[in-house]
Amino acid sequence: MREGVKTPNPDGTKRALTRRILLLDDERAILTPMARYFAKLGFTVDMASEAEEAEALISHRRYDLAILDLRLTKFSDAAGLDVLREIRKRDHWTSVIILSAYASAEAEEEALRLGADAVLRKPQPLPELAQMALALMGAAA
Repeated sequence: MREGVKTPNPDGTKRALTRRILLLDDERAILTPMARYFAKLGFTVDMASEAEEAEALISHRRYDLAILDLRLTKFSDAAGLDVLREIRKRDHWTSVIILSAYASAEAEEEALRLGADAVLRKPQPLPELAQMALALMGAAA
C-alpha cells in the first residue's frame, strides 16, 4: 500500500492526505454499504447513482479510485463505460474497477481496452474489493 503524502497541520505536525474515491451504482443497497466501508478505511467518498451525476463529479474533482457499476439501469448496457471514458479523458492516474453482475466477455474486453484496471463480478465481499482497490492504488505509486 502506498503511503499518503504528508502535509503540515497548523500546529506543525504532519497528517496523511485522505484518498478520494468515486462510487457509481444505481442500487442503494450496494452503494451505501460500500461507501460506509470505504469511509471507515479513511477514504473521502463521493457517491453517484447515475452516469451524469458521476461525470459532473469527475469534472470538478480528481479521484484516486473509481468503482463503477457497468449497467446502471435495465435499459443501459454499459453506462459505466461512458463514465470510464470521461475519467480517462481527464486523468490517467485514477485506478478504476468495473463492478458488475452483467459483464459479458465483450463488455469486459471493452472496459480493459478503455483503461479499467480490473473488472470484477458482483457480488464482491467488501474486504476483497478494498484489498484489490488498495493494491491497484499502491501499484500506481
